[in-house]
Amino acid sequence: MNAVLIAVTLMLALSLSRIHVVVSILISAVVGGLVGGLELSKTIAAFNSGLGGGAGIALSYALLGAFALALAESGLPHAMADGLAKLSAKSSNTQRVKWGIVLAVLALAISSQNILPIHIAFIPLVIPPLLFTLATFKVDRRLLACVMTFGLITPYMLFPVGFGEIFLTQILLGSITKSGLDVTHVNVMHAMALPALGMLFGLLTAVFVTYRKPRQYNMDVLKAVEREDSRYTRRSLSVALLAMVTTFIVQLCVDSMLLGALAGFTVCVLGGAVPWRQADSVFSEGMKMMAGIGLIMIAASGMAEVLKATGDVASLVTQSADLIGNSKALAAFLMLLVGLIVTLGIGSSFSTVPILATIYVPLAMQLGFSPEAIVCLVGTAGALGDAGSPASDSTLGPTAGLNVDGQHNHIWDTSVPTFLHFNLPLMAFGWVAVMVL
Repeated sequence: MNAVLIAVTLMLALSLSRIHVVVSILISAVVGGLVGGLELSKTIAAFNSGLGGGAGIALSYALLGAFALALAESGLPHAMADGLAKLSAKSSNTQRVKWGIVLAVLALAISSQNILPIHIAFIPLVIPPLLFTLATFKVDRRLLACVMTFGLITPYMLFPVGFGEIFLTQILLGSITKSGLDVTHVNVMHAMALPALGMLFGLLTAVFVTYRKPRQYNMDVLKAVEREDSRYTRRSLSVALLAMVTTFIVQLCVDSMLLGALAGFTVCVLGGAVPWRQADSVFSEGMKMMAGIGLIMIAASGMAEVLKATGDVASLVTQSADLIGNSKALAAFLMLLVGLIVTLGIGSSFSTVPILATIYVPLAMQLGFSPEAIVCLVGTAGALGDAGSPASDSTLGPTAGLNVDGQHNHIWDTSVPTFLHFNLPLMAFGWVAVMVL
């Protein structure tokens, strides 16, 4: 019995049963370690050694929560809601306003990977102020989750710029080269174009088919969270905007989401947008708001270390290879499926590719796949599972922005919709691409 397969399946089953993701990960990590032949003490030791991998990200998320609450205290969310309400009242075509907001969110998510490489840092700052207006339009938040997840994943798996340069050039091509295949003449964008088209197919399906119907949310609960009783002045709004600009600049200059959020919070306090006497309570409440996501990221890092320690990732590929024979079609399908399973458990495409490349490249070369097909195979196998994984920041980020009022469930409203709309077409389009390249 393969420890990786059992651990990931158990984690998904427990999460779907509405058991908290952190608890699901902890139970699955222990079971996976024991099934993989590790003693309980070694399983715990491996889990503990992996916790540090997610600590930095968790602390960054906590500070982003504090910064987001500081912006709420400034009255910026209220001002944005008022502005959007006036815009929709003046417009004779409210659909145009609604779709304008959705397209703006999509553009911001895409640009967060390359033009303004701040990744998910924009979500807790920008999305909560938009929820009230979007709720009046009865926009399904599952649609927004799919829009943001598409924007967070597709750019890095297609364009070698920003995070894409890290994923495609440094990690994907670098790992394949280390595994013994020369890919200097491979056009990585051409290799990943068809899988990216599968992502686009999933997005269009979510927007125009699955979630096009209106969905009602409790406006009273949302109003309480949006602090409708807050008051804002031109000064407080100016300070809030300055804080946002400061956050983005600091993040770009020092490549630290943590320092960026801290700088933004400091500007809000020093500028008077957050009263000095309330600074401590706002900071604490904001950190609590994002603490759950941080714990998930830390626990996921621990589970990833346990799965690596069992050595069953390689075993899973070997077992799949035994079924392949000389069938390239079956080989491509099974390797993509294994990639999906591994990334669902680890929660990071960037961490999955180096693990898979060392095993996939020799096997694919032996079966006669072209270098371009191998790049597509490894890249798609790594990207599969980033959408839909309960422990991925591509799903945790959207949930952080959409669940500020407790009306958006991480598993059923983000993980499951993104899994179905992106992994299934990515699997199909990726398989076709591997076979034709």
